[in-house]
Amino acid sequence: MNRPTAIPTVQIDNDRVTVTEWRFPPGAETGYHRHGMDYVVVPMTSGTLLLETPNGEVRSPLTAGVSYTRLTGVEHNVINANEYEFVFVEIELK
Repeated sequence: MNRPTAIPTVQIDNDRVTVTEWRFPPGAETGYHRHGMDYVVVPMTSGTLLLETPNGEVRSPLTAGVSYTRLTGVEHNVINANEYEFVFVEIELK
């Protein structure tokens, strides 16, 4: 399936953190990737993301302003499953 690509904008990149705003048009994806650092996600929009993982597809409902964290090694493709733009800020800890 051909999906649009999510749009990353790096806001901060220093010796301690990388902060990236991710904007997902409807149906957009990050592409499959593995996280090389622990990270925190701060949703700016409420909605559902579809995660393609090694263990299958997972729907992840998110609420604006309700942050979560994951450890190094997470592998997935993140897809906007909403009919509207979805935005979150990702903070990677170096």
